[in-house]
Amino acid sequence: MTETSIPSADPSVDEEGEPIEATDTDTEAEEAEAAPREKKAPAESELFRQSEIAADYIEGLLDILDYDGDIDELVAGGRPVVEVVGGRLQNLVGQRGATLEALQELARLAVFRQTGTPSRLLLDVGGYRANRRKELAAVAKNAVEKVKEYGEPVRLEPMSAFERKCVHDVVNAMSGVESESEGVEPNRRIVVRPAD
Repeated sequence: MTETSIPSADPSVDEEGEPIEATDTDTEAEEAEAAPREKKAPAESELFRQSEIAADYIEGLLDILDYDGDIDELVAGGRPVVEVVGGRLQNLVGQRGATLEALQELARLAVFRQTGTPSRLLLDVGGYRANRRKELAAVAKNAVEKVKEYGEPVRLEPMSAFERKCVHDVVNAMSGVESESEGVEPNRRIVVRPAD
């Protein structure tokens, strides 16, 4: 049996593919790895193929678990996406999306195993990610209001890369404040502070 090397996540890119600003807590090794790399963007046909591979993998898992769900594979925002919709899917999401994140990683590995290329596949189950984006937008707006009212930084609870990306997007769209991630996984969090 041949051993397949599994690619590690690129630390210079957050869950949704956006560059992460380095913080004082980043190590020199992380900064060296975060150096810009020139990569050719995969063609849409290749991205769609990745979503099909992942959808087949997820469908196999649903069959094993005896769960019913409709699976859609698509390309959105320059990345492969698989959406699973149906009833009784909460167990596939887990507490704060932990199971969903694990399933996403497994689906990415399935894609890598067949293509030899790391994937930025995004998996959503039961609309969890869309709902979570709305919740995180409210958290971000609340933090921004507190920063503007009191002029002091606000530290949010630890979040996954996907969740941090959602918060950064909301904060970056507002004036007078900025955000950065600090800490180490799984306790990495966002700090919202007045803009310099």
